[in-house]
Amino acid sequence: MKTIRCQIEKVTPFNDAVYQVFLKPEAAFDFKAGQYLTVVMGEKDKRPFSIASAPNAALIELHIGAAVSESYPMQVVERLQTTTHIDIEAPAGDAFLRSDSHRPRILIAGGTGFSYIKSIVEAQIANGETINTKLYWGCRNEEAMYYQDIARQWHADHSWLEFIPVVELADGNWEGKKANLLEQIKQDFVSLNGYDIYIAGRFDMVGAARELFRELGIEEAHLYGDAFAFIK
Repeated sequence: MKTIRCQIEKVTPFNDAVYQVFLKPEAAFDFKAGQYLTVVMGEKDKRPFSIASAPNAALIELHIGAAVSESYPMQVVERLQTTTHIDIEAPAGDAFLRSDSHRPRILIAGGTGFSYIKSIVEAQIANGETINTKLYWGCRNEEAMYYQDIARQWHADHSWLEFIPVVELADGNWEGKKANLLEQIKQDFVSLNGYDIYIAGRFDMVGAARELFRELGIEEAHLYGDAFAFIK
């Protein structure tokens, strides 16, 4: 990783719990779709966030879930809102898109884990890849699915991509699945053998997902998620 100074272009809320951030790096740097960066808050205080933009984008996009005042991520949002520049270290992460693989893909996002998935999908589109891809995004309710418009547009525009939105709480107008995210995947698949799977979300969800996927025959060499570097 290298340290890059970034101009803070925009910090806006998607809703009352998630912020969209755009950074303009002062020096170009290469990264792969699905990698992350760290925001440098102090010499020994570096906080990781998935890069939501594809490698070909002019600006770096982040999605920061920050609902609680004074919380770990809210401190970052407040710093970004009150200054003009920030240092980042990038790139990091081994769960990047394997474009050389021709296996069908399952992309799984819990909450703001969608930022990780967004980079991967936009890279697939930019690269002209047409690998069969299923995108699951799970949230507590529709209000928490802060960027569903773009995911539904991908579904409409690209025949190779299927978007499956999943919420736990929904009213009668909800156009998607009403279930627990992992229960929905368990219902949809008898076996996960033969798939490349990319996953991001809360560590407890990702850990539970791995256990479920093992029951469904996942080849773990084809299961990608940076959370696995931090959970046993």
